[in-house]
Amino acid sequence: MKRALFFVLVTALLAGGTCYAQANKASHDPKAAVRQEMVPAPLRSASAPAVPAHPSPYNIPGVQYPRIEADSRVTFRFNAPNAQKVQVALVTSGQNSLQPLPFDMVKGDDGAWTYTSVPQSPGYHNYWMLVDGAIVLDPGTNAFIGYGHMCNAFEIPEPGVDYYDLKDVPHGSVLIRNYFAKTSNSWRRIFVYTPPGYDANTSTRYPVLYLQHGGGEDERVWIEMGRTNLILDNLLAEGKVKPMIVVMETSAVGSAGAPPAGAGRGAAPGAGAGRGAGFAGFGGPGGGPYGQLMVNDLIPWIDRNFRTLTGKDHRAMAGLSMGGMQTASIAMVNLDKFSYLGLFSGGAATGFGAGGFGKAAPGAAPAAAPAQIDLKTIYSGAMADPVEFNRKVKVLFMSFGSEPPLENPEGLKRHQEQLIAAGIKNSYVYISPGTSHEWQTWRRSLYVFAPLLFKE
Repeated sequence: MKRALFFVLVTALLAGGTCYAQANKASHDPKAAVRQEMVPAPLRSASAPAVPAHPSPYNIPGVQYPRIEADSRVTFRFNAPNAQKVQVALVTSGQNSLQPLPFDMVKGDDGAWTYTSVPQSPGYHNYWMLVDGAIVLDPGTNAFIGYGHMCNAFEIPEPGVDYYDLKDVPHGSVLIRNYFAKTSNSWRRIFVYTPPGYDANTSTRYPVLYLQHGGGEDERVWIEMGRTNLILDNLLAEGKVKPMIVVMETSAVGSAGAPPAGAGRGAAPGAGAGRGAGFAGFGGPGGGPYGQLMVNDLIPWIDRNFRTLTGKDHRAMAGLSMGGMQTASIAMVNLDKFSYLGLFSGGAATGFGAGGFGKAAPGAAPAAAPAQIDLKTIYSGAMADPVEFNRKVKVLFMSFGSEPPLENPEGLKRHQEQLIAAGIKNSYVYISPGTSHEWQTWRRSLYVFAPLLFKE
């Protein structure tokens, strides 16, 4: 991303996404969903002051590096006096691949190695160290799952933007629960967000959003990187969303009797958005192995153990990247279970697995929009009867970042145009300005998607 171009693109891209989202506002069918206004996520304004240089918020207390500079560069420091070569691996702004690249660090007289990056885009970023060719975690900062293994992280602030920050507002709870899935004959771990007041309002029931991670990740990431709980707490405090339960689980499914496989465990480091060990693929009866597990085990367990509003009109599914593909694969063949669908950087139309429209291998050009969509085949044929689809699905939300290599906003807009022309009236498109296949795109996507849920 060229930062000088960022602010020039913001207005045009937001206007384009909103324009497409508002096209063909209503169907004459009284049972079809009522069109809603889509509100873009807040962005830094050109006049917002820079945040002074500071240690990354993920650092161990008292550790100064990684250090976030005032111009959004990042300075790394790693103590390895006996090493011959030390590098830091990260995906940096302007890179044409999602594969983290190694950058050589310089050794000082004190035995510490340093490197300062180019300016980085706002939000969460993974990194790790390579010491004489071996992957090593930076001991001065926290580690998180990503790329199929543990990584370190840093956070670039977006001045003036605070919708994902911790604020003095009522807070929900993030619970960790285990349940036994007969489908896979294994114990499963889930993260569950309950909204503020859930424990006090013991007679109130809530709708549920099932939120999926991406490749090389697991059930932790929508809390640790995505800050789902903080985004929803803040939106609730502003009266912009309905209170809801959010369920986060890994879509890895092991064979019956085998230990549950974590997301991407066993995948090669740097695998990026690829699928890790334990993922059973996409499609098939019931939406594939994970679709069957959701329908037969997860959803019934949640409905038994939490105060949910049951039925499709009170249930949503969404996911990022691979999780978007899972959402398309599962929800489209289970429209008796879900009325709200969110495909964040994945899952729209055709071209990658279950349909990651515009997706391609790292470094490759995004897939082109299909010349003519076939409603009988895309999305497992769920749109073959547009009138029936419009009745069943209240929101079909699709998003991309504006930047390459794997985001294809123009293709996504063309795809929506084709859906509208074919009679699908309930799609929304959001383009995240200045971001690529990264967490700031998906935080913004959640911010825009969540207010569309459960309004009828």
